Amino acid sequence: TSAVDASMLTGESVPVEVGVGDAVTGATVNAGGRLVVEATRVGADTRLSRMAALVEEAQNGKAAAQRLADRISAVFVPVVVLIALAALVGRILATDSPTAAFTSAVAVLIIACPCALGLATPTALMVGTGRGAQLGILIKGPEVLETTRKVDTIVLDKTGTITTGRMTLLAVHTADGVTEAEALRLAGAVEHASEHPIAAAIAAAAAERTGGLPPVEGFANVPGLGVRGVVDGHAVVAGREELLAEHGLPLPGRLAAAKRSAEAAGRTAIAVGWDGGARAVLEVADAVRPTSARAVADLRALGLRPVLLTGDHRAVAEAVAAEVGITPEDVIAGVLPEEKVAVVERLQAEGRSVAMVGDGVNDAAALAKADLGLAMGTGTDAAIEASDLTLVRADLRSAADAIRLSRRTLGTIRGNLCWAFGYNVAAIPLAAAGLLNPMIAGATMAFSSVFVVTNSLRLRRFEAAA
Repeated sequence: TSAVDASMLTGESVPVEVGVGDAVTGATVNAGGRLVVEATRVGADTRLSRMAALVEEAQNGKAAAQRLADRISAVFVPVVVLIALAALVGRILATDSPTAAFTSAVAVLIIACPCALGLATPTALMVGTGRGAQLGILIKGPEVLETTRKVDTIVLDKTGTITTGRMTLLAVHTADGVTEAEALRLAGAVEHASEHPIAAAIAAAAAERTGGLPPVEGFANVPGLGVRGVVDGHAVVAGREELLAEHGLPLPGRLAAAKRSAEAAGRTAIAVGWDGGARAVLEVADAVRPTSARAVADLRALGLRPVLLTGDHRAVAEAVAAEVGITPEDVIAGVLPEEKVAVVERLQAEGRSVAMVGDGVNDAAALAKADLGLAMGTGTDAAIEASDLTLVRADLRSAADAIRLSRRTLGTIRGNLCWAFGYNVAAIPLAAAGLLNPMIAGATMAFSSVFVVTNSLRLRRFEAAA
């Protein structure tokens, strides 16, 4: 048997054991043992190639939204020209004064100059995206803003998004008479000689907490079970409960209960024994980011329904969901990359506008398919390229900040357009009636542009959630 890590594609945070006849995916990393594989698919038939095709298909299916200012101007400008001509002809017929008629027509054209309409969108977008960049939020285009207003469901990847994406030592349970430092020192020393991600997490935590690790002698890796070696004269065994049982080191009641509790929470339990007895149980898992629970609460406050979507096991997914405040019915676990796209499509078929947050190659197609894709900047280039927003900081709270900023920017654009359009609608009749001097019309037209720019600059005061 051999331990393999295919987290790039599967989303599983812990390597899995494979044996003769088991299927492995391209780009799988051999995490321990000897691995001999036969290539059964190559080129366009590989899973990675199929995922690339899914991303391309999803991106091609996204229609770009036209900017609201363009739609207004397409109607407004011809109408203004007609009104100016009507004012010219009407004033000539009514007053028999070409000077007064031309004055009214020119005043109409000046007061209706669409400068403010033209500035309404780009100034707000420039200030909003600039402020986003300062906060580590990169917005790809103006069409993204319209999407954020409609989003009501946000699908969250687990590994690397809600969690850190790295195995971490979370708890140490010891038998009577054994200190945590002693258990970590011996377990860390023997695990330090292994290349397994779980072993690396234990060794790193042990080195940090104890100040250094002693050397190990007679190290041996037992594929699929654990490791053993001699540390400071102690014959140390670390790994699964079965390995300790083979060496006559059964778990006492308290440690056995700790192991069951850890596994029920979706964590990996590593038993450690030496000197004729089982001495400790170490809990290892992909740790939840400290800010993820607050981020989920912020997303709910924005009116979004958070859904956890992962390729990891359901027990692990539900434990993470419970920790961050996502209900069990909103947990979708054990899905393959192409199935993530199907989940997004199913939610969209239910009438939901879906945002997706992810970081890996396995999330790229779903990010492209979602109405709004948000990629963690610490993730893969494929995920970033497929997304609409990039979150530079490795903090899920940035997702809520990005949506708030996008909505605020869109609101500013709409406010600018309402002012510019409403101002023109109110002033054009006065100009057409000859009640507005062209010089005054020019000054007020300039004021409307200054107002739009000033209103847009208010976005510079946007702050990320504390």
